[in-house]
Amino acid sequence: MRRWYTRLRRGAAAAVAAGLLVIFVPAESAYSQPTPEPTASASSAFPPLTPAVATQLDKAVTQVMREANVPGVTVGLWVPGNGHYVRSFGVADKATGARMSAGLYMRIGSETKTFTVTALLKLVDQGKVGLDDPIGKYVDGVPNGNRITLRELAGMRSGLFNYSMDPGFFKALTSDPRRPFTPQELLAYSFKHPVQFQPGEKFDYCNTNLILVGLVVEKVSGQPLAEYIKRNVLEPAGLEHTLFPKAAEFPTPHAHGYTDQTATGKVEDATDWNPSWGWAAGAMISDLNDLRSWAHTLATGTLLSPATQAQRMKMAPTDFPDTGYGLGIFNVAGWIGHNGSLPGYESLVVYLPEAKATLVVLLNTDINYKGSEPSTLFGQAITRIVSPQHIFKLPAQPAGQ
Repeated sequence: MRRWYTRLRRGAAAAVAAGLLVIFVPAESAYSQPTPEPTASASSAFPPLTPAVATQLDKAVTQVMREANVPGVTVGLWVPGNGHYVRSFGVADKATGARMSAGLYMRIGSETKTFTVTALLKLVDQGKVGLDDPIGKYVDGVPNGNRITLRELAGMRSGLFNYSMDPGFFKALTSDPRRPFTPQELLAYSFKHPVQFQPGEKFDYCNTNLILVGLVVEKVSGQPLAEYIKRNVLEPAGLEHTLFPKAAEFPTPHAHGYTDQTATGKVEDATDWNPSWGWAAGAMISDLNDLRSWAHTLATGTLLSPATQAQRMKMAPTDFPDTGYGLGIFNVAGWIGHNGSLPGYESLVVYLPEAKATLVVLLNTDINYKGSEPSTLFGQAITRIVSPQHIFKLPAQPAGQ
């Protein structure tokens, strides 16, 4: 769940924190194994989301907002049999003071990876691709393309250079953040660098991998990636407020997003920046309710055959403590899912199988606080209260890496 683009500069954003809506309803380190479905009684270990627990959560969320200067955040936590907590805090637009709310569209960054990899796995189920096919079978000119497999791309073990770490890319993006990028342009930033290690040697989070996966989906399906995902992932999953934008379009209502990933390092409104430079790795848009549904679909594999879902859920070790990565999906202390970050926005969408609990956090800044991504700070603060045996904690990508 590391940041999906290079963070080279730091900054701060002003914020106002205020609550809007709250709802209550009464009520393994063995990463090589697929995550089992929980038993019906497993949720008993998860505390009921009573008003007293909600007060604790309110305090924790507002404290993170205050310390990290987050303009606005929406938190959704759902636990079957133990209630749910949905609340928005702060502002969606610092210029107008419009309040953050649960019904807003948000850019979701690397959560996009979960949709792109699911699209690939649908093709696996159809027998049109194999996870151990080399990428060179589908895309020409890839360094080590005859050795890197689709499995290694989806599992972040290709050894390719991450295009979003290239200084030329960062300059091009920040000098004109509304310009479009093509997948081929993104790959060119990567391929001018030597490979970092041999395929399968280790874990290294890399956006280049997902650009290639997206191109495979397009070539094999004969459809644009956005169209294939819409027809084969979003519609079957019943997601009516999730989309893969063609350019900078952003449905209303949406929150404004604030970033310091700028040419000057000063905080700017990044709402209308073109996300095409993230493409299959980070361009998508969604909302709270769709992501709640997607967290369960992703973790339980309802769109895939059991055998293919088992392949996705084989978690290999990463360079983060208590964290494994499968095929486009993390396991962080038992929470299954992904996060996302791109200029102005962050998301956290995770599912705890043993309690059938879903946690979604959406916020309108990506500015780190003391080396941590704000989405991780929220996740850590919330899970420390409701699942102390499963605390979500993940370091941010170091500056300049």
